[in-house]
Amino acid sequence: MNLELSEEMIMLQDMLSKFLNKQYSFEQRQTLSRNGIGYSEDNWQQFADMGLLGVPFDEQYGGFGFGQMGLVVVMEAIGKGLIVEPYLASVVLAGQLIQQAGSEAQKHAILEPLIAGEFKLSFAYVERQSRYNLADVACQAEKQGAQFCINGNKSVVFNSETADKIIVSVRTSGETISQSGISLLLVDKDAAGLSTRHYETVDGLRASELSFNNVMVAEDALVGALGNAYEAIQTVIDSATAAVCAEGIGVIAQLREKTVEYLKTRKQFGQALSDFQVLQHRCVDMFMHEEQMRSLAYLAAIKVSDGEAVESRQSVSAAKVYLGDARTIVAEQAAQLHGGIGVTDELDVVHYVKRLTMLNSLFGDRDFHMQRFCEA
Repeated sequence: MNLELSEEMIMLQDMLSKFLNKQYSFEQRQTLSRNGIGYSEDNWQQFADMGLLGVPFDEQYGGFGFGQMGLVVVMEAIGKGLIVEPYLASVVLAGQLIQQAGSEAQKHAILEPLIAGEFKLSFAYVERQSRYNLADVACQAEKQGAQFCINGNKSVVFNSETADKIIVSVRTSGETISQSGISLLLVDKDAAGLSTRHYETVDGLRASELSFNNVMVAEDALVGALGNAYEAIQTVIDSATAAVCAEGIGVIAQLREKTVEYLKTRKQFGQALSDFQVLQHRCVDMFMHEEQMRSLAYLAAIKVSDGEAVESRQSVSAAKVYLGDARTIVAEQAAQLHGGIGVTDELDVVHYVKRLTMLNSLFGDRDFHMQRFCEA
């Protein structure tokens, strides 16, 4: 199996690397994450100008058709730069859900302005009781004439504060944990009856708790077939899981590089810490985890692109399990080898550790994916 990047992917990788080196320092990232909406609209428009927002989408909607492997390249760079712009929420999750389940009219109406940087989406699918079960949907939508009436709550909705519309998974029929009877509805972020509580996550990003109290949406807000959204949601979540595994490559690579650099400059007993063989071995362990993570993430991306459900989910879960293992080892090594400063908020290392911890929990933690892999 060929895991090498194509010429187009390498060009995309180089462009992103130049952007991060010139325009996205850690200090700039911290300033953005702690003020206003938590990211830069100018950066978002620049992402659109560079074509990043169109990477996974089909050419007929204005995208580049790079698919999952394109997302691997972008997400690895996002991990390296600790980018706070809502790429995961708007493009990887909600945007791909429109491409997966939306009508042709919805795809053209939504994806084209999204790719141009003029429109943002968010996806509300998590509920407090659901854990990682995508079928556990209690938020109700009742058909009332030519409208749907939504009641219920959604948790940890990334970047809904700045989204123009929110895609909400709702139950239109069936039992609470049934895979059938789940539908998708597009809701304006300022819809009457929708209340929100915004907050900053541990890794410096933004999320919200949403409460729907008789929120009315038109019939044409339905995305996909009524009561038949589960498979589309599962497919997109698997794609997003593979994408965050690729982001994990970037985070792990930065932790290793910054640790090696620190050991070369920090001296103890009259010599650089990098001269001590036992510390060299620990850096090699970090490098091995980085390379193994890259291989598994690339394999997961290839399997997701192939579209074979069972093999795809096995590969995605295998990569996510390894991300959990790598998080424990790499994060601990980086913090310990930096000593006391390795846990201070002023050092970028601790923010990479926080993001790696969050990536382990997104879309199912290590234990969840180990169980799913074994069941498959």
